[in-house]
Amino acid sequence: MKATDLYNQLERDFVAPTLSEYSWSDYMAEIEEYICDNFKQRNMGLLCDFANEVNSVYTAVFPSDNVLTKILNDNVKDSMLFLHHPSVWDTSKDPDNAFYQMNTDLLEALKERRVSLFNFHVPLDNFGVYATSKTLARRLGISIESTFAEYYGALCGVIGTTDCKNVQELSERYTQAVGHETKLYQYGENSISAGKVAIAAGGGTDTFVLNELIEKGIDTLITGVTLDNKYTRFAHEMAKENAINILGGTHYSSEKFACMEVCEYFDGLGLPATFVEDAPCFEDL
Repeated sequence: MKATDLYNQLERDFVAPTLSEYSWSDYMAEIEEYICDNFKQRNMGLLCDFANEVNSVYTAVFPSDNVLTKILNDNVKDSMLFLHHPSVWDTSKDPDNAFYQMNTDLLEALKERRVSLFNFHVPLDNFGVYATSKTLARRLGISIESTFAEYYGALCGVIGTTDCKNVQELSERYTQAVGHETKLYQYGENSISAGKVAIAAGGGTDTFVLNELIEKGIDTLITGVTLDNKYTRFAHEMAKENAINILGGTHYSSEKFACMEVCEYFDGLGLPATFVEDAPCFEDL
């Protein structure tokens, strides 16, 4: 498939006129020579324009060394890496500044092998078939009733009902879904009021998220990043004051299901797609 045809198809299928994006490129000076003008201007879509033809696709949450190396070890050419984030995440290095940039040696190797990089952050968070919160809800057996949490013009969170009898049971189900221990900040009752829960995958421990839950009378939030740092401190205080339980499953694990399931989209375009597994950062919790 012509690379430009694929890029255009992705834009048509995922980008709504209301969407904008975080200014990623302002912090990517060290890899600026690899980033195409499209991304410098829009902070979404085509990130590194390395291919003329795309015969296969990889998907990943972050462009970590581990992910890029796995792709290079496949000796693939004329391919594309579809990313949820254009930068790498690691709270173990600095919990207050967890994003850092891709390895330039690995980027150069991808360029030589004609493997483009394409990024949809907000467009993949936005409510749709493969949205991050929607796909996580599906894995947790939560029946979605509505959306919430507007972010850069997108609706990134979902509200639904669970058949779990209490937050302890829900926490155990979360652990089973992601395949590792999760974290429960039990600031409220063990029971789940009317079985209603909210999901905001990724960095959902935020005051604007908590404000909506308070307004809606929801006492349980499922998200990814829950560590107590300068970005989440006020949200934790709000949760304590309003008896809202918070469940964390790491940034990577709460969003990986979207990148796994979007492979179905690429398969439908006749492009074999593979999700590249990575490791969760437990310092997120």
